[in-house]
Amino acid sequence: MDSVDRFPAQRGVRVPADPASPAGRLPPVLVLTGPTAAGKSELAMAVARALAAEIVSADSAMVFRGLCVGTAKPSVGERAAVPHHLIDLREPDQPFSVAEYRPLAERAIRAIAARGRVPLLVGGTGLYMRQVLEARELPPVPPHPALRAALAREVEARGPEALHGQLAAVDPVAAAAIPAANARRVIRALEVFRVSGKPISAYWTPDRAYRLPACVLVCDRPRETLGARIAARARAMLASGLIAEVRALLAAGVPPQAQSLQALGYKETVAWLGTGSPVAALEQALIRATVRYAKRQRTWWRSDPLARWLDLGERPAADALPAVLAAWRSLNAVGEGPRDSRG
Repeated sequence: MDSVDRFPAQRGVRVPADPASPAGRLPPVLVLTGPTAAGKSELAMAVARALAAEIVSADSAMVFRGLCVGTAKPSVGERAAVPHHLIDLREPDQPFSVAEYRPLAERAIRAIAARGRVPLLVGGTGLYMRQVLEARELPPVPPHPALRAALAREVEARGPEALHGQLAAVDPVAAAAIPAANARRVIRALEVFRVSGKPISAYWTPDRAYRLPACVLVCDRPRETLGARIAARARAMLASGLIAEVRALLAAGVPPQAQSLQALGYKETVAWLGTGSPVAALEQALIRATVRYAKRQRTWWRSDPLARWLDLGERPAADALPAVLAAWRSLNAVGEGPRDSRG
């Protein structure tokens, strides 16, 4: 953790060798993921209590201090009841990358297992989870601030679609996987290509093999049910002080273009501030952005044949606890989970 604390913390599987890990193969891990507002966090708390598990966050916004309301960061009571890891790692004006996330997640998983507890990986950032689960090579291209700044200026001047078109021309595979709206990932993909001459998709593992025993459960709900939950979530965040939280971050000197303020909910709020529009307009913007993000999350996990889908219907998420426990015990009983449970 950084010494400067300006934003206090809120109190199926084929397993190949893992030669990159000096400590050997990673221990078994239980994964709860899925679209935003499906109920992952609620279910994770129930699972953690039942299995004596510790939660490893896989949320790219929760790594930043000061981002609490818009990330639905676990409360002081929740964090006291169940240990949470990889939350509040950086100040909101600092960058954080998936390359930094992977070794931290691996260290947390090993430490949890060494204590005789279950590592429970929870979150909606598929890229973070994929780096832990799959034997993927990370592009050996360090950040180039000047190039990134130039590409960011292109986004501002010409729009994200123009930059996405450049990516499609040099790396159509990456362009198909990265939406134009995700400017940060588009910029990174172009950075890798321009510096190394090699498309970022060349580093992606095609066979989708997990490198550790894993039970991956994708929490999902019917479209209309999820949409209603997303709308309720947006209203709750606004009622809980999302606007005040964003204003405080900006007043503390966090640049509007900081990585933290590009997170879902924060980006829309920053854009709304100063427009003079009613709060209802921001609420609708939050709902639209979250619905789009949830669609991308579903698409992400549908491409993984090893993930198991858990339909929560309209019931409380914690009601799915028996199904999760059964899936986890099955993994530990046979050493591997179903190769494709979507059929």
